[in-house]
Amino acid sequence: MRPTKLKTLFVLLLFCFTVATLLSQENKIRVLSYYAGPADALDNFDANQMTHIIFCFGHLNGNKFGIRGARDTAVIEKMISLKSKNPDLKVLISLGGWGGCKTCSDVFATKTGRKEFVESIKEIYDYFKVDGLDLDWEYPGISGYPGHKFAPEDKKNFTKLVKELRKLEYEKELSFAAGASQRYLDSAVQWKQVMKMVDYINLMTYDMSGPGSKTAMHHTALFSSPEQPRSADWMVKALLDLGVPAEKIVVGGAFYGKIFENVEGTNNGLGQPAKFKTTVGYKSMSTVMPADSGWVYHWDENAKAPYLYNAEKKQFFTYDDKTSIAAKTRYVIDNKLGGIMYWQLGSDTFTDGLMNEIDKVKRTYVPQTK
Repeated sequence: MRPTKLKTLFVLLLFCFTVATLLSQENKIRVLSYYAGPADALDNFDANQMTHIIFCFGHLNGNKFGIRGARDTAVIEKMISLKSKNPDLKVLISLGGWGGCKTCSDVFATKTGRKEFVESIKEIYDYFKVDGLDLDWEYPGISGYPGHKFAPEDKKNFTKLVKELRKLEYEKELSFAAGASQRYLDSAVQWKQVMKMVDYINLMTYDMSGPGSKTAMHHTALFSSPEQPRSADWMVKALLDLGVPAEKIVVGGAFYGKIFENVEGTNNGLGQPAKFKTTVGYKSMSTVMPADSGWVYHWDENAKAPYLYNAEKKQFFTYDDKTSIAAKTRYVIDNKLGGIMYWQLGSDTFTDGLMNEIDKVKRTYVPQTK
């Protein structure tokens, strides 16, 4: 064989080997499932499609982390049992949630409160053998659930709490959930101090429109548009500008959507005056909004987000679907971020759902070079 042909064959074989290697390498990103539901329902999901599962939620009982007895114990123990199917699975417990941190501002304002809370977390670690804690205080330093106390001092007290948790003599993961707003960026967290101590941050890049909104807009857009500056990409870039490492940023997806009513048909409802009506889980969409009931699918190419509009009912629905959740997963991989999470696993379909789509992208997507 001539040298030129040998060279050509070698280059071709090298190319094929490189492509095959890329296709066989699963992207190493976190896939975190927040879960708020019964223990037995967890059997319906593939534990190998997630890297983490987060129990939702424990609350403060006095100064201590507390759960609701036998029901919550069963859920946590069920999560631990999933390790038999996925030995690498991490099980975390979470504090708070929307409406679940009524006394956080007061408890974490005192040295005694923080100390007793941390001691109770140690007890939970020792009893359940979980892999870490996610702080879902909504929100330090800014208004959150109506009627829940917040104070400017929460910002520094959150840092003190994280520091106290890091004194535990365990190799446990520590994360927190963050709101996707300028108020949160400015007033909730001392970013430089906190991000040195936590493993990652779970961005709640959803609920960007909802009960307080008077316009029908995307609640979980990937990219910003002139009409809607807030998005997952906007939040990620803001954190990067603050010096947060990309590998510690986890983007949030929504396994539920929101219906707005009294929406006129201009631009198929997008950007029109509206009134929030209700939320609908992804698995319930086919029942609440069947294909023959007047709902029409639309795709916003700028935001990389889907929406439905019902002209007869004058209703607008914003949500994540397979296309948008896949786009978010590719975005995470391309930007070398820490992973993707979602609220919440129990709202997904048991088969061929949104988690399955994330897993598919994670296993097969070849990152775009920049």
